[in-house]
Amino acid sequence: MSSYLRPRLPGATVFFSVALAQRGSSLLIDEVQRLRHAVARTKRERPFIIDAFVVLPDHLHCVWTLPERDADYATRWRLIKTRFSQGLPRGTRRASHIARRERGIWQRRFWEHHIRDDADYHWHLRFCWNAPVEQNLAKTPFNWPFSSIHRELAMGHFSRPEPQP
Repeated sequence: MSSYLRPRLPGATVFFSVALAQRGSSLLIDEVQRLRHAVARTKRERPFIIDAFVVLPDHLHCVWTLPERDADYATRWRLIKTRFSQGLPRGTRRASHIARRERGIWQRRFWEHHIRDDADYHWHLRFCWNAPVEQNLAKTPFNWPFSSIHRELAMGHFSRPEPQP
């Protein structure tokens, strides 16, 4: 088995893509309250800042900023995935899932990218917010209900565009 080493940069801002094992599922939006609860509980126990977050039917994208002396996002994702999965029916499991006591709901790994500069940061925020449009789930980012863009709008960080005729 390969040994994957993730960067360990305390206080880093990191973009993540995390997917369900069963692509094409709608489990994340069907159970969005369960996901919100798992994220909120983990965030209370192991604080981090959510810069952007979008939940799509079978995967999610987000940008987090970790505390100044903390680089442990892997534990946070393990807790979120575990808490979300509790009480759900098991997915298709292989012997490796059983050996690791995994439910077979999530893909085992996640993809992360450490943000390099302001331009990279803003590109990844827009990537999160535009993902539902790119995947033909919504006409505009504002039409997708499972996005932190609504928080930004409520805080007055930008205004909702006028509808096109």
